[in-house]
Amino acid sequence: MDLDAFVREHGPSWDRLAELTSRRRLRGSEVTELVDLYQRTGTHLSMVRSAAPDPTVVGRLTQLVAQARSRVTGTQPSLRGEFVRFFRVGFPAAVWRARWWWASAAAGFLAVGFLVGAWVARNPDVQAAIAPPEAVRQLVTEDFEAYYSSDAAGAFAAQVWTNNAWVSALVLVAGGFFVLPAVWVLAQNAVNVGIVGGLMAANGRADLFFGLITPHGLLELTAVFVAAGAGMRLGWQWIDPGPRPRSVALATEGRAAVGIALGLVVVLAVSGLIEAFVTPSGLPTWARIGIGVLALAGFLAYVGTYGRRAAAAGYTGDVTADGAVTELAPTAG
Repeated sequence: MDLDAFVREHGPSWDRLAELTSRRRLRGSEVTELVDLYQRTGTHLSMVRSAAPDPTVVGRLTQLVAQARSRVTGTQPSLRGEFVRFFRVGFPAAVWRARWWWASAAAGFLAVGFLVGAWVARNPDVQAAIAPPEAVRQLVTEDFEAYYSSDAAGAFAAQVWTNNAWVSALVLVAGGFFVLPAVWVLAQNAVNVGIVGGLMAANGRADLFFGLITPHGLLELTAVFVAAGAGMRLGWQWIDPGPRPRSVALATEGRAAVGIALGLVVVLAVSGLIEAFVTPSGLPTWARIGIGVLALAGFLAYVGTYGRRAAAAGYTGDVTADGAVTELAPTAG
C-alpha cells in the first residue's frame, strides 16, 4: 500500500468526519453522512493496520473512529439528564409539531360547548327535557359548587388527576383510529360541559360556573386538546402518510404520541392541584381565575419557546424504546 497516496485520497473524508463529529447538532442528511463516514473510516483503519501500520496515521484514525463511534452510538445519560432533555426538547417539540391539530380540537370543542350552552340557556323546554326542575335546582344551588370540596384536597387532586389522565388517554388512543373517534369523544364532552353551563346560566349562576371551572379548566382542557391533537395527527397517518412509508409514519408519530402522553401526566398533575387547592379556595374569583390564566400562559409560552426551538433544530419528539429522544435521526417537521 502506498500510504501517502492513501492518505491523500481519503484525507478529505476523514476531515469531514472530524467536522461532523465535533458539531453539537446535525440535520438528518448529516447524520446519514456521519454514519457512512464512520463505517468507511473504520474500514480504512483496518486496512492501514494490516498493510501499512504507520503509528501516526493509525493513531489519528483510531482517535477519529472512537470519537465518531461515541457520537453514533451515544453514551448512556443519567436519569436526571434524560428527564431534563425530555422536557426541554422531546415533549415540547412533539406538542409544537401537533399544534394545528390540537388548536383545531380546542376551537371545535369551544364552539360546540358555547353553542349547546346558549341553546340550553334560552330554551326552557330543552331544560325540562334534560332533567326535572328539582334535579336542576339541586345542581345549580348545591351540587356543582359542592363537587369541588367533596373530598379532602389531596385525595380530590389524586382523583381528578386519574380521571383527566384517563380522558386524555382515551382521546389520544381514539384519534389513532382514523381521527373520527377522537372527534366523537371531544364532541360528547363539549356537549356535557355546554349542558351544565347552560343550566347554570339559565338559573342566574353563570358567574359561579365560570368562576369554578376556569381556574383549572384552562390548563386541564388544553391538556385534553393536546392529547386529542396528537391522536388525530397519528390517525391521519393512516390516510395520508406523506412522503414516508405508512409504516414509518405511523411508527414515528406513534412514538411522538407516547412522548406527549408522558409529558401530559405532569401537566394534568398541575391542573389537578389547581382544581383541588385553588378552585374551592376562599380567594376572590379574579385571583383564582388569574392563577388559571397564568398556568395556561406558562404552558403555552413553554411550548412556544422550547417546542419551536427544538422543532427548528430537527427534533420530532420521537421517543425510542428506552424513553430517550432520538438524537441521530432528526427530521424537519
